[in-house]
Amino acid sequence: MAPQFNLSIANLAQSYRAGTLRPEDVVSAIYDRLEIQPAPPVWINLTPRAAAIERTRTLESKPSGKLWGIPFAVKDNIDVAGTPTTAGCPAFAYIPHRSAFVVERLLDAGAILIGKTNMDQFATGLVGTRTPFGACSSVFDKRYISGGSSSGSAVAVADGLVSFSLGTDTAGSGRVPATFNNLIGLKPTRGLLSMDGVVPACRSLDCVSIFALGAFDAASVFEIASGYDPADPYSREWPPRTVIDPVRRCGMPKPDQRQFFGDREAERLYDETLANLAALNFELIEIDIQPFLEAAALLYSGPYVAERYAAVGKFVEDHPEEVNPVVAGIIRGASRYTAAEAYQAEYRLRGIQRHIAPVWQHIDVLVLPTAPTIYTIEEVNRDPVRLNANLGFYTNFVNLLDLSAVAIPAGFRTDGLPFGVTAIAPAFSEYALLEFASITQKSRTTFTGNRLVNSSDLPPYHAEAAPRDSWVRLAVVGAHLSGQPLNSQLTGRGARLLRTTRTAVDYKLFALKGTVPEKPGLIRAPGYQGSGIEVEVWALPQSEFGSFVELVPPPLSIGTCELIDGERVKGFLCESYAAETNPEITHYGSWRNYLGRVFTAGPF
Repeated sequence: MAPQFNLSIANLAQSYRAGTLRPEDVVSAIYDRLEIQPAPPVWINLTPRAAAIERTRTLESKPSGKLWGIPFAVKDNIDVAGTPTTAGCPAFAYIPHRSAFVVERLLDAGAILIGKTNMDQFATGLVGTRTPFGACSSVFDKRYISGGSSSGSAVAVADGLVSFSLGTDTAGSGRVPATFNNLIGLKPTRGLLSMDGVVPACRSLDCVSIFALGAFDAASVFEIASGYDPADPYSREWPPRTVIDPVRRCGMPKPDQRQFFGDREAERLYDETLANLAALNFELIEIDIQPFLEAAALLYSGPYVAERYAAVGKFVEDHPEEVNPVVAGIIRGASRYTAAEAYQAEYRLRGIQRHIAPVWQHIDVLVLPTAPTIYTIEEVNRDPVRLNANLGFYTNFVNLLDLSAVAIPAGFRTDGLPFGVTAIAPAFSEYALLEFASITQKSRTTFTGNRLVNSSDLPPYHAEAAPRDSWVRLAVVGAHLSGQPLNSQLTGRGARLLRTTRTAVDYKLFALKGTVPEKPGLIRAPGYQGSGIEVEVWALPQSEFGSFVELVPPPLSIGTCELIDGERVKGFLCESYAAETNPEITHYGSWRNYLGRVFTAGPF
């Protein structure tokens, strides 16, 4: 049997740094497993083994990038250069010349693509059975659906074949499969992950989504994949000075608005989840979710479904024998709506948005079951439309109302199948949601995916600030530290403290004589093997970075500083000539220790 590794991003990164694993070891083990177990129905196109191994060797010759050596997969409606994009329909296939924007960013960060995954055809479905490549199933029971449309992407992560994967989410396709396979499923704010190079379902509503084992991994991928893309007309930037407030108040539907379609196990687990949140000192607040449900009805019972016809309607009309009959029925049926009806639905939606806006003054997140129940593949095949609609009861409104969401594992039924909830919040709430997910996942489940990784081994995730496209991460070592004389130059510009850590081991610290206030100089000395120098990493709004740099006097400068975990950020550095005329204070380990004359020879 081929070896299996803990594929969480944090674990692989640590193992690579320690030298106990190489990317080639991990990728070879993945392909060994794929040779033992048949590739379908999870995969539509696999990267050839030789090409994947060659990629690892190229990466090992020049190790860099936050996702260096991390294996991943993408849903087959997302372009990968030179690999067919089928969107779950072989007759639709084309070979793109370049990869989707999000894929390029992940590859640039050192990730390794294992393949493209199965899906409900044209991303139309929440079940994972509407595909000519074979229905995916939950990793916990082959009789039960995997959820869709991003079925293969979820199963690939849950079954330990990749560390993370990309899906898409219009009506719940990045959340329902996450729940049915015991994963984190991040559905970001529309536009934060570019849709350039993605076959659309509903172009104005679609999101690229992320499947991961834990919140830390999802945040790591999100930070790399997100970013403004001028080629995508729906791409959005983070608002300036975004504040990340921790979740305290959890909304929940009134008891008579909770729907489980007779599934007592799901109802029990939802009640237990709410009780667990209360035990964790979250405040529970009942709200009226009827307006949210009214918005949800517009997606498939109104003219918004016509967007699916705009995307692939002509192909469906021209190739009826090549399209899944359920998918074809939905897309063809959308052609009956008029432009006037579309505008009327838009007016209705705007009214609902205005009506629910005050809700967010009373709650930080809305916590709902991700899906009200789960079905077998046989049940879905007998009644494909109604049961699919049931699965979207709590998911369909999220993109219509421009909300962000994360699906979170939340325990197991007595039959061994997983249950999950989704935390929903206004746009640009991803980091707060992921922190909430980190807390609740660890408190409700002992493992993630298909028992491959213990939840206790997942690193906790603490919300930091908006992503690096809008903020500059800056390492400070002296007078700008918290409580020091120049700290106000950061806080006055809206900067937020992210963490305290150390530099890489080859930095030295010097006390700069005659500076007012007193300042240290940080100089890199290749070959030196120390313990690193303590620094604080701050997030500074990009719009404030230039004015801040203007305040930096010589011999100091702002350059690139490498941290002990390999991350590179901007930071205070010092010109090397200062080492000749100023005393070295490296042995103190930090500026604060030097000011208090506290000696330390080892790590903090």
